[in-house]
Amino acid sequence: MKDIRLGKAVIPNGVMLAPMAGASDYAMRTVCRAHGAGYAVTEMVSAKAMMYGDRKTAALAAVRDGDGPLAVQIFGHDPETMARAAGELAASANAPAAIDINMGCPAPKIVKNGDGAALMKDTALIGRIVSACVRAAEPCGVPVTVKLRAGWNECRNAPEAARAAEAAGAALIVIHGRTREQMYAPPVDLAVIADVKRAVGVPVVGNGDIVSAADAARMIDATGCDGVAIGRGALGNPWIFEEIGAFARNEEYTMPTVRERCLTAISHARLLVADKGERVGVFEARKHFAWYIHGIEGAPACRDRIMRSATLADMETAVLELAERYE
Repeated sequence: MKDIRLGKAVIPNGVMLAPMAGASDYAMRTVCRAHGAGYAVTEMVSAKAMMYGDRKTAALAAVRDGDGPLAVQIFGHDPETMARAAGELAASANAPAAIDINMGCPAPKIVKNGDGAALMKDTALIGRIVSACVRAAEPCGVPVTVKLRAGWNECRNAPEAARAAEAAGAALIVIHGRTREQMYAPPVDLAVIADVKRAVGVPVVGNGDIVSAADAARMIDATGCDGVAIGRGALGNPWIFEEIGAFARNEEYTMPTVRERCLTAISHARLLVADKGERVGVFEARKHFAWYIHGIEGAPACRDRIMRSATLADMETAVLELAERYE
């Protein structure tokens, strides 16, 4: 595992926190960075909403002090709108390390508008979007990267899409090894990631099914890709970045104790509440608590209490009582 240089930034060991709508927000990025995530990507940001000056969208795209290197991921299908968004971000006072273009989201509400993975159906449009964004961001020294899927359906055209993106100026390609139709199952197709790596000269980062250092090493060995993007494998498990870092250094790694898992979950929830307020923070913390305690004996009853809790204090009490069972 080797570092990837991207513009002025470095992706340590080639490992990044992947963008996840509703999950990879500032709070999660902060926790993951504390456990070794050296590079991260924001949740998806609507290029169109940016042009309307939407405040929530601006908050998603904000690069805060200490939260770097950070790429801002934008989505859309109109080259001009995407370029305006990319240019605005690149020219901002606290510009991101990169502008990432989402061409892989399979969510129905995204693809029905021709965005996300729907772009896999039109490689010419992929080229136009990337080219427009590069022209807008390049004068500010901000590289453009692309997130792809294997394809829209069984016609796995990711290598063609990757070549179009590279020809248009993309500096890095992230490839999720499933088609849009497959969503998040069956197992990721390593062969298509390998095909993308052979198709382009820019760094290629594989994505999908990585929940351990062994998974990351297996993907790199099987595909030749330059790095990996960790998405769902980091939910409730920010230690995966420490685990991969230890593997890269050929060091032994000790998994976190139940108490460590519970205390980290509480810290994560406190960050959410501090950032978004008690009502929203508590609501969003529920799913994170569930991820952190998954698989622990006694977790189902604790999870039920958390889901019924209206305050952060009540949630903390439930989780601490679970932790005490393992002291």
